[in-house]
Amino acid sequence: MDPVTLTTERLFLRLFEAADAPAVYAACQDPDIPRWTSGTSPFDMDQAHEYINRGRTGWRAGTQYRFAVTDRADGTLIGAVGLFDLTLDTEERRAEIGYWAARERRGKGCTTEAVREVTRWAFTDLGVERLEWVTEAGNVGSRAVALKAGFVMEGTQRARIAHRGVRRDAWVGSLLPADLGLPSGTPHLPYTG
Repeated sequence: MDPVTLTTERLFLRLFEAADAPAVYAACQDPDIPRWTSGTSPFDMDQAHEYINRGRTGWRAGTQYRFAVTDRADGTLIGAVGLFDLTLDTEERRAEIGYWAARERRGKGCTTEAVREVTRWAFTDLGVERLEWVTEAGNVGSRAVALKAGFVMEGTQRARIAHRGVRRDAWVGSLLPADLGLPSGTPHLPYTG
């Protein structure tokens, strides 16, 4: 699939470009980003370029869709939102969402706004029928964004995430098209026990 761009009232979401490497590098110097994501620490410029290249390769292969989240007014990189672990060619039609934001842009609602827009695109254009959110238990910032974006918390999974040689518990949640008033290609039969 060719890369797409998405816009919201305040944001422009696009494919990462090589010119974004210094901003990615600067953002990833914040210890919270490698603490809660699969990023490495220390994070250097080569890794910033690798991050950008992996995202571009993922678009071409259809294995992940990573957006650079930028300010519509001045083009400043705010963070990233990506879809990965896609099962769009199976009956599951599922994807996982992940995101990060530069420290100075947190708490302003930009990440939630970007997550909502990528979620809408995943449901309406990609045909995703279940979007999953997973983070290490304790990542209250990520959980707050997921809740504001409409995700339903489903619980804690033991030892779900392997991070830096340690298995860690994870908080998990999901969002369905119906949660946003959108149609789904497959009917949902909830358990009524």
